[in-house]
Amino acid sequence: MYVLIGGAGLMGLSLAQKLVELGHTIAVIDIDPIACRYAREQVGVIAFEGSAVKTEVLLEAGIRKADALVATLRNDALNLALVTLAKHYGVPYILSRMRHSDFAEPLRLAGAHRIIGAIELAVSTMVNAIEYPQVESMMHFEQGQIEVLKLSIPNNCYIVGRSIAEIAQNPQFPTGSLIIGYQPHPHEDLIIPNGSTRVEPNSTILVATKPGLLHQVIDFIEQCQ
Repeated sequence: MYVLIGGAGLMGLSLAQKLVELGHTIAVIDIDPIACRYAREQVGVIAFEGSAVKTEVLLEAGIRKADALVATLRNDALNLALVTLAKHYGVPYILSRMRHSDFAEPLRLAGAHRIIGAIELAVSTMVNAIEYPQVESMMHFEQGQIEVLKLSIPNNCYIVGRSIAEIAQNPQFPTGSLIIGYQPHPHEDLIIPNGSTRVEPNSTILVATKPGLLHQVIDFIEQCQ
C-alpha cells in the first residue's frame, strides 16, 4: 500500500517506521525541513517539505494514488482540513488523530473512516496501568465498548490445567467474556484456542470482555487453587 502521512512528529514518524517494517510504501509531509531529512535518512521514507493542507504539496506527494492517508498534524483544525482534502481527492481510507473530542463529529462528516483520540487513549491506558497492574496490555475496540486483556497465568491459578471449555462453563466466569487467544510460552506463537485447549502454568491468554466486567475477569483468572 502507498500510505501518505501528514505530519512528521513523533506519532507520524513512529507510524511510518512500523508501516515500513510491514512492507508498505510511505510518504510523509511536514513543514519542518529537519523532520523531513530525519524521515528520509533515519526512517527510510519519502518526505515532502511543505504544508500538508496545500493542494500543490498533496498532489506532488501523490495523494491521487494513495491507498490510505493518516492525519497526524499539530492541531485538530489542520487534521480536519487534511481529511477534507483527502476525501476530495478520493483517498479510499482516511485516518486522523484527534486531540479534542469536539472534533469527532466534524472529522467523521469530513470523511475520516477512523479517528484516534490521542489524549483519551493515553489517559485510558495510564488509568488501566494503575488500576490493573497485573494486566500486561489492554486493547480497546468500538470506542471502549469491548476490552481485550493480555494476562499471564501464574502456577497456582485455578484455571491452570483446565480446558477453555471448562473455564467458559464455570458459572463464576463472567457471562459475555471469551478467551480468544492463547500463548503457551513467551517464545511460542499466539494461537486461537478451541474448547479442548488446556491452560498451562506461565502461559498467556487474551480475554475479550466488557469494561464493566474487568474486575470480575481478573479476579476469576487469579483465583488460587
